Amino acid sequence: MSSQALVTTTQRGLYCLQGDFYIDPWEPVERAIITHAHADHARPGSDEYLCAATGAGVLQHRMGADADVTGIAYGEVVDHQGVQISFHPAGHVLGSAQVLLEYKGQRWVISGDFKRQADPTCTPFEPVPCHTFITEATFALPIYTWEPVSQVVDQIHAWWQQCASVGRPAVLGCYAFGKSQRLIAELRGRTDDPIWLHGAIENLNERYRESGLTVLTNVHRVADAPAKQDWAGQLVLSPPGAIGSRWANRFKRAEIALASGWMRVRGNRRWQSYDRGFALSDHADWPALLQTVEQTQASRVLVTHGTSEAFARFLREQRGIDAISLDTKFEGEGEH
Repeated sequence: MSSQALVTTTQRGLYCLQGDFYIDPWEPVERAIITHAHADHARPGSDEYLCAATGAGVLQHRMGADADVTGIAYGEVVDHQGVQISFHPAGHVLGSAQVLLEYKGQRWVISGDFKRQADPTCTPFEPVPCHTFITEATFALPIYTWEPVSQVVDQIHAWWQQCASVGRPAVLGCYAFGKSQRLIAELRGRTDDPIWLHGAIENLNERYRESGLTVLTNVHRVADAPAKQDWAGQLVLSPPGAIGSRWANRFKRAEIALASGWMRVRGNRRWQSYDRGFALSDHADWPALLQTVEQTQASRVLVTHGTSEAFARFLREQRGIDAISLDTKFEGEGEH
């Protein structure tokens, strides 16, 4: 990139020299602009954090009570050393944002993670016109095309009912921040039956309620269940990492499922030994990625996370866009 680039890649992450701040830094820095509070985008230890106001509660929860967290409303502009900074909805999780940087006629948008499907628990994505667009590419392959959300949630509800009919617990792996709350909200449109939760999920539910979300009802911590709780027919939401742990041993004869975009490929389900897989993702699929790039009207696209080089090559060769891949420290599964 030229010396005039607003954002460059450094050992600490994406850096804006003109404004002297980092976006989603990988290591502690003086000033961190945060797109959202997932662990691969928000790391502890920085002196100051700036984020979208609706995500400030979760970011504070995850960075710690002593962290200096400031939230500003979507669309509000903050000037830092001549760089205009504003946040715009990304539709990924509560408080997720695209970061718009404006400086001497340049407009750069760092998307963070985003999705285009409807989600009752967060503000919908809004395209932001720009000259340079930095996009994720977590699921940037044509095989990743999501089914309608209502169809997937109907499948999950039917699976739960099938487990209940044979007296087995239904344990559903889903990420504690974002996916779990989305699932609860969607299921509340189908049933008022109780849903049991790992404590990490309910801790984040409290941040959602503080933001004004009212649909996370009739949910209970597994830790608060009676000693002789009968788990047959119950739905339990668990972070994937807790499945197979001692915590999960209480759910005898359980069927185990995972809700993740990776379940779009059946081999992933078999490899990870899940009984069922539901392809529900909080990221953009292939058509949505292409749609979003077009809507930004960007003449240059920088691609991070996932199949970044393949997506950049497609944009160059098939769409005639100046596109390159950016290496990032966190390229793993993350919270999808």
